[in-house]
Amino acid sequence: MRRSDRAREVFDTYTRDLSGHDFQRLFTHDTPDAYNFFRRGVDEQSYAGLPVWKRLPLRLRQIFVAFTLKLPAARRALYIGALIIAFIGLVRLFRGIAPVYVPFGMPFLQVELPLPVWAEGTFALIVSFLLINLLVLLEVADRLSLKGELEVAREIQLAMLPTGTYEAGDVAVSGSTRPANTVGGDFYDVLPLPDGRIIVTLGDVAGKGSPAALLMALLLAVLRTLVDERLEPAPLVSRLNTQICRHSPASRFITLFYGVYEPSTGILSYVNAGQNPPLLRRHSGSYERLMCTGVALGMFDHSEFDRATTRLDPGDLLVLYSDGITEAEDPAGQPLEEAGLQRAIDVHCRSSPAELGARVIGAVEAHAREPRFADDLTILILERAARRT
Repeated sequence: MRRSDRAREVFDTYTRDLSGHDFQRLFTHDTPDAYNFFRRGVDEQSYAGLPVWKRLPLRLRQIFVAFTLKLPAARRALYIGALIIAFIGLVRLFRGIAPVYVPFGMPFLQVELPLPVWAEGTFALIVSFLLINLLVLLEVADRLSLKGELEVAREIQLAMLPTGTYEAGDVAVSGSTRPANTVGGDFYDVLPLPDGRIIVTLGDVAGKGSPAALLMALLLAVLRTLVDERLEPAPLVSRLNTQICRHSPASRFITLFYGVYEPSTGILSYVNAGQNPPLLRRHSGSYERLMCTGVALGMFDHSEFDRATTRLDPGDLLVLYSDGITEAEDPAGQPLEEAGLQRAIDVHCRSSPAELGARVIGAVEAHAREPRFADDLTILILERAARRT
């Protein structure tokens, strides 16, 4: 390939989909939006009576302070360090004061003025530096605006999930979730039915972040609609799978545990569609695993799901959890695994379901030794109180 052809290919690659409208929008829409974003909360009246030559530096300082304070501490230090280095470089390019001929507005009329002189190419460096800082300013404003929207989405998502502890007779149910990002794809629900039964469900959308959160909201809405139709676990999950296959990308799937508990008998009827087997801790301290009865949702349109049953006796504990808990790794790369989860449950099994859930997540944090995780953490605990003797 000739050099001119390579140059043309590079040019086409970097100017693809570029139009004059994009540049116009950059300076007429994006830049004012970024400016308005960083000047929020500032008293504009304090600048109203000042002349332009005083107002402009104050506004620039305001934007600089607002921008740098919104950066994380380490990035803020790096950015300010870069500014200091750039200033030192600019000083070193200074060549002193010298007479410079400046056009005076009339043809062939120039006036000699003493002005600062810089090394050749300094002006180009300054323009480049200002444009790069404008780009950084626009990107930070966009990211922070998006972060604000995600925080609102997080509040909405958490509001969709039950809070506190649900109690009915000798049963107490409590759940909690901690997204790896601002929003996540894990969910749980506790739904009392008119006949006294209790639905407990926990699911995990493949992936994390906004795409998983959107699919999680879709599934939760469809699930609650199907619950109102009084369907039994197997046909309900089958219809739920059909809806997920129709309305979600083919690359996405959802693991789900759906159980219906009868407080009067202690019978739990359930469907486990590819979810980690929940742990049923017996009063004696032994464990049973509620294994899968079907594949994950969204994989095959006509999947069939079997129903299974078990019984919770007084003093038994049912723990539903997402794979983020058992797959959380320590600095050496060793996951917590199911054995680590069982140890945490055994240590705190006498706690209330809400406290036990918090203790388990605390154990995961202690194992990982860091506040951020690669996957969402979700746990739902149903406890049948022991009989009093």
